[in-house]
Amino acid sequence: MQATSSAIAVGALSSIVRPASAQSPGELRVTVGGGDVGKATIEAFVKPFEAETGIKVTPITDDSNVTAIELMVKSGNVTLDVCAVGQGTALTLDRKGLLEKIDYSIYKKEELDGLYDFAKKPFGVSWPVYSYNMVYNTESFPAGKPRPKTWAEFWDVKKFPGVRTLVSGEGGSEGPWEEALLADGVPADKLYPLDIDRVFRSLDKIKPHIRKWWSSGSEIQQMLADKAIDVGQSYDGRALLLVDQGAPIEINRNQAKLQWDFFVIPKGGPNVQNAQKFVEFISRADRQAAFLKTFVVGPTNRNAVKLISDEIARKLPTYPDYMQSSVLMNSEWYNDVGSDGLTNTERLIQRWNEWILQ
Repeated sequence: MQATSSAIAVGALSSIVRPASAQSPGELRVTVGGGDVGKATIEAFVKPFEAETGIKVTPITDDSNVTAIELMVKSGNVTLDVCAVGQGTALTLDRKGLLEKIDYSIYKKEELDGLYDFAKKPFGVSWPVYSYNMVYNTESFPAGKPRPKTWAEFWDVKKFPGVRTLVSGEGGSEGPWEEALLADGVPADKLYPLDIDRVFRSLDKIKPHIRKWWSSGSEIQQMLADKAIDVGQSYDGRALLLVDQGAPIEINRNQAKLQWDFFVIPKGGPNVQNAQKFVEFISRADRQAAFLKTFVVGPTNRNAVKLISDEIARKLPTYPDYMQSSVLMNSEWYNDVGSDGLTNTERLIQRWNEWILQ
């Protein structure tokens, strides 16, 4: 979840890149994300995989990005065997030729058939589906009182006053871009191609009212837990975890933005065969269902829903009632290259870095 795919600074690469000689033969080093996502990944995937295969897995809670993976592959020192990255990052890595092709011949037919088409790409297997949602502190916006229900109303700070937060645009493919256009009146089915100039004109209006632009799932979860905001944007899984813990949080499913991450295998690593086995393992319905019982996200194997309760199913971002008013992110657009040689993701990063300092 972009908790697993938010960018890391180049200066932090030493925490995930180490000499290959320090890694035991056959041992897998896998990025799992931080906080509760990382814990759920370890319990649902890492430990059972070790028990079934006897392959040692070292979970890495640091995030990985294009720069880190490209440095490893081009230097011939691939010390991350499996990386959890965002959809945009996965597409960029594939375009640069930095990923192994997934060996689908080792998948059981029922598992492979259960995967959504978008989840089984040549370069990676998708897990999980998650959504960016508007969330409220119910002490600030109690039931029965007016609440912003659309992004246009979120932008209306006079009618709906309160401390706000939105996701940072520093990563390019993750940012409040679609929300800014929805707030400016663009219909959901007319969002793409994104009008970048219009995006930033809309963001100009809300910028003075944003206390913080968050950049990781654990960060927004902490902000919500600390009651540091009245209304904001959050991954639904992070907010649901707090709801289950009794926090005064409620999720607005209207105009949710759906995205999915991928598990990918950096090219030329020393443990590709074992890495293929791990990626296959996380695609299984029973493993995804086990994850959902700890941390609720959208499964990419449709058969996982048969193994969970209806109560949990109704918390999924892919629940049919929610899908009707949700927006699917178009990561292919983010990876389109313009006449200037830049992808739309790179163009957004450039614009964001200039804009945020103004």
